[in-house]
Amino acid sequence: MSETKSWTPATLTAQGLGWVDEESKEVIPPIHLTTTYIRDPDNQYRTGRSYGRPHNATHEVPEALLARLEGGAGAMLFSSGMAAATAVFLALQPGDHAVVPRIMYWGLRNWLMGFATAWGLKIELVDTSDLDAIRGAIRPGKTKLLWLESPANPTWAITDIAGAAALAHAAGAFVAIDATVSAAVLTQPIALGADLVMHSATKYLNGHTDVVAGALVTARKDGFWERVTGIRKDIGAILGPFEAWLLLRGMRTLHIRVERACRSAQVIAERFASDPRVATVLYPGLSSHPGHAIAARQMRGGFGGMLSMRVARGEMAAIGAAARVQLWKRATSLGGVESLIEHRASIEGAGTPVPADLLRLSVGIEDPQDLIADLDQALGN
Repeated sequence: MSETKSWTPATLTAQGLGWVDEESKEVIPPIHLTTTYIRDPDNQYRTGRSYGRPHNATHEVPEALLARLEGGAGAMLFSSGMAAATAVFLALQPGDHAVVPRIMYWGLRNWLMGFATAWGLKIELVDTSDLDAIRGAIRPGKTKLLWLESPANPTWAITDIAGAAALAHAAGAFVAIDATVSAAVLTQPIALGADLVMHSATKYLNGHTDVVAGALVTARKDGFWERVTGIRKDIGAILGPFEAWLLLRGMRTLHIRVERACRSAQVIAERFASDPRVATVLYPGLSSHPGHAIAARQMRGGFGGMLSMRVARGEMAAIGAAARVQLWKRATSLGGVESLIEHRASIEGAGTPVPADLLRLSVGIEDPQDLIADLDQALGN
């Protein structure tokens, strides 16, 4: 393998860490389908692999690449983003207190308020974009985990990661962050103080809407990381080898896809920010966004490919606009090459904190002027 220490992240991803098989000279890592491995004659496993549930060689390059991108000491792939996120909470003990965002991915929020609380975790929802709210929620000696999400789905609220991490660490708590939207190239949470970084790799890391996957990156290989590793092994929340291979294929175009999505999202946000049919556009790249100054400080190369707009005439107008799009796809998820739109409150259902007039948009790599024209006609007169 070529020397990679001086390579930029864009080159690392395009080259897949520069992997080349020394025997065959192939430049694409193979798919390893085996479920078991041969022991050495003296009963050892010197390859470090014993069985397919905890070990698959197809995972190793994408995990190493993700760890490099995030500046972490190690990474693990999971069968989904939810599997990765819940593994962090399952590594806590019943009775432990965790502080989580009030605005966050709805699937994880529902799991926390349902299963996790029934299991015995003490979950407290706060506005994590407000450092004073975090300070007031953390209980020294009791709080074991501060979970963040920035930008936060679907208002794209921004958390001061360094400030939040300092508060948590002073109280003896770990800090984990869902960094799916910053896509491992726009923000480096570990450099800002996070202990763990989670990605729904289904989204930007893969980028082609054909893999469900999750990932965790750790700042250090400590006892907590060992517990998370054990949970993945024992529960069997592993990613299949073919999916891991597809994920690496997607990661090799990560930078160009994210750069294009960021540029287009900025153009679209600016176009509709003053449109009378839109009450407000929620996008960290707009100076009107409450978290813009913090985002400008801790994000690089753009403000992400996600934005939301609240339609001026309310819920039914928002649903109607989503019904009239022709280029945007009415579908959930995000981070693919195709642009998606959805009426988010309908997806999340009863009890959602999402405004009923909000449309969530995932900007793909199409021509932004085509996307603008389609939204313009969908919003009507």
